[in-house]
Amino acid sequence: MVQLIECPRDAMQGINTFIPTAQKVKYLNQLLRCGFHTLDFGSFVSPKAIPQLADTVEVIQQLELENTSTELLAIVANLRGAEVAVGWEEIKYIGYPFSISETFQLRNTQKTIVESLSLLKEIQDLCMRNRKTLVVYLSMGFGNPYGDTWSPEIVLDWAEKVQQEGVSIISLADTTGVATPESIQSLFTSLIPAWPQVIFGAHFHSTPDTWEEKIEAAWNSGCRRFDGALKGIGGCPFAKEELTGNLATENIYHWLTQKNIPTNVSETELHQALKIASETFA
Repeated sequence: MVQLIECPRDAMQGINTFIPTAQKVKYLNQLLRCGFHTLDFGSFVSPKAIPQLADTVEVIQQLELENTSTELLAIVANLRGAEVAVGWEEIKYIGYPFSISETFQLRNTQKTIVESLSLLKEIQDLCMRNRKTLVVYLSMGFGNPYGDTWSPEIVLDWAEKVQQEGVSIISLADTTGVATPESIQSLFTSLIPAWPQVIFGAHFHSTPDTWEEKIEAAWNSGCRRFDGALKGIGGCPFAKEELTGNLATENIYHWLTQKNIPTNVSETELHQALKIASETFA
């Protein structure tokens, strides 16, 4: 069955306005009613780096988790953040962005790729000791705007190194929206058969006119895990000066339902979430 991941964290960090905690909680609680596989709800990173998510601790304490099947995911960028995140019983997944672009890794976490791989190993060990699941995002997985060397072989090489550490979920991140149907097909048809024990996901950023071709190429290549954000809001603030938005979750949902692919998402609750999204990101 397809795994549909809603990423309000990615949406919130990509805007300049700080959303009041009470409004965040209202929005996130509605998203928990929708039936998503996972909710990427917040991050344990420096408030100086991502001030929009400085209230993650206050937010998690007010989430209504009693009547939802949706699991929580939190993003971390260093060992300190991971140590805080694993202490929350409510959180199942810890997300770590591992860039295969040296320039972006330095911009995003102030570490080189080699240093980040060492940190990844530490975070994975921490997750295993605390019964959490690490989700690694291969940032700039489809190329980068900095001139750093990229090729499918480089992606496969880093994916192999990551899965050798016992990581069971790897998401290819189209951080600046450069993925094409050809590159998507090439990567997923190489990665998925090579490591069948790993769930490979797609975290696409896109312009409004290219989202469908990306989803279709990934699905036809065997990908069954998709990240999105309602209304396509957000993007990584460290990627470049002009953000390329997330894929709109409602578009992914409608694409899947039109093909009679079950998602476990309630259309009624999704419509309500869209209304609250309009208030939240007004």
